[in-house]
Amino acid sequence: MVRPRVLCRRPLALLAGLAVSGAALAVPAPGPLVAVVGSPVASAVAATPSTLGSRGLRHGVRGRDVRELQRLLNRAGFRTPITGTYARHTVRSVQAFQRAAGLDPSGVAGRRTITALRAAASSGGAAPIAVPPETTTASPAAAAGAPRTPAQVATITAEGLAVAPAGAPQAVVDLIAAGNAIARTPYRYGGGHRSFEDDAYDCSGSVGYALRGAGLLERTMTSGELESWGAAGTGSWLTVYANADHTFLVVAGIRFDTSGQKRAGTRWQPMDRGTDGFVTRRWPGL
Repeated sequence: MVRPRVLCRRPLALLAGLAVSGAALAVPAPGPLVAVVGSPVASAVAATPSTLGSRGLRHGVRGRDVRELQRLLNRAGFRTPITGTYARHTVRSVQAFQRAAGLDPSGVAGRRTITALRAAASSGGAAPIAVPPETTTASPAAAAGAPRTPAQVATITAEGLAVAPAGAPQAVVDLIAAGNAIARTPYRYGGGHRSFEDDAYDCSGSVGYALRGAGLLERTMTSGELESWGAAGTGSWLTVYANADHTFLVVAGIRFDTSGQKRAGTRWQPMDRGTDGFVTRRWPGL
């Protein structure tokens, strides 16, 4: 008969720094805890939350400092779930803030980013989720918050694709690139809702696909749900218009809209439609 092999029967007390001498345990005097690399104690020490600014924060880390960072992002106007975990949504919020602050949009919160974020949060910016929805009756160009100089307006090619203006924020460039990927795909009610990847898109599916390409949306949303996306009001680069029946967006002065697509042959069109009855939503920094 083969006796089963015991892999480990080392006393658990060893993990707390107790020394074994024969059959007796010698308990050392209280002192600083020394963790062995790879041990449960070491893992617990590594996961200990830090004061915000005492370490660089990146995807995957957790702690009180991450939670404080998320609170600052919300106070500065960058909508972020407060979870204490540096997940994808936090990375994207940090990138959006970094772009707005003129920093490298690495998504890593180092000392420069945290210092700038503290200053932005202390300036009185309110969390987007605290701002109530609003409608607009302004003229289309003013309501869209369109860039004021011609050099900042995107162009539409003969093929129905958009070209971002020079100097546009990276999020705008990414959004336009995503919009180009589906600009001429067919319209289908419900398209783009089971998944961002589809062979046809309705109005909210189209807007959602473009926003997701810029890292501004994590899940598909209906036009009614887009009434609470981002923050209330119009943006200087990007504005989403939404109501219970329809949604479209304006980026860099041009419209991305399924309404009029059949006539134009593309979702990219000039901003030449009314906006009465639509809620206007923006993304902080854009």
